[in-house]
Amino acid sequence: MHDVSLGITVRDYLTGEQLEATTYEDLRQGLARMFVEELGYPRESLRPRVPVRFPVEGREYSRVVDLAAHGPDGAVLLLVLFSSGECGTYRREALAAARLVPGGPAPLVAVTDCSDAVLFAAADGAELATGMAALPRWSALAGLAAAHPVAPLPPGRARGEGRILYAYSELLYGCCSHAACAVQERGGRWGGGDEPGEDEPGEDEPGEDEPGDGEPGGGDSGGEKGRGVK
Repeated sequence: MHDVSLGITVRDYLTGEQLEATTYEDLRQGLARMFVEELGYPRESLRPRVPVRFPVEGREYSRVVDLAAHGPDGAVLLLVLFSSGECGTYRREALAAARLVPGGPAPLVAVTDCSDAVLFAAADGAELATGMAALPRWSALAGLAAAHPVAPLPPGRARGEGRILYAYSELLYGCCSHAACAVQERGGRWGGGDEPGEDEPGEDEPGEDEPGDGEPGGGDSGGEKGRGVK
């Protein structure tokens, strides 16, 4: 099912602002509520709708991440992506987002559909835990992040991660104009103006990647198999 506008607004749990309601916005709001009321996160530690920006063909492209959890010093420790399909199939784009997020890389990234979840380490892509219990409690977050440190990416690697995140994002948004419009309302995709032409990035291979990380359309957990379209 596509994430499309429902023609109404909802109140954001974290910020109080009025948001356009979409197919999955109630689940995203429930996710934020769970982090605060069940997992013990201070409300001020969570930031919703975080744009991960990177250049594509000389223009700024943005993939919106649903939640970012920050430590007391402001460092981003955990990204959370809502998935409308099998959580494991979002692994590669989640890792790319964690490696490119402003203030990052984030050492941890989780994917959840609100009934299942997978937690990954951004440094090597290792799967750390599965099931809803994989979402770390606030009391455990700092220690877990410290146990899985991640170094800043060199420029060539960052470009490769950007191409990977772009490719996966357009799998989601490019197949449905309504879904694309919905994500643009949330601050995603192009920074302004028309989309670039068909000469998309990817003519060059991405920078070196760790073994088993997978590429779009690869045999790892990438591609559209098992995925919904957000």
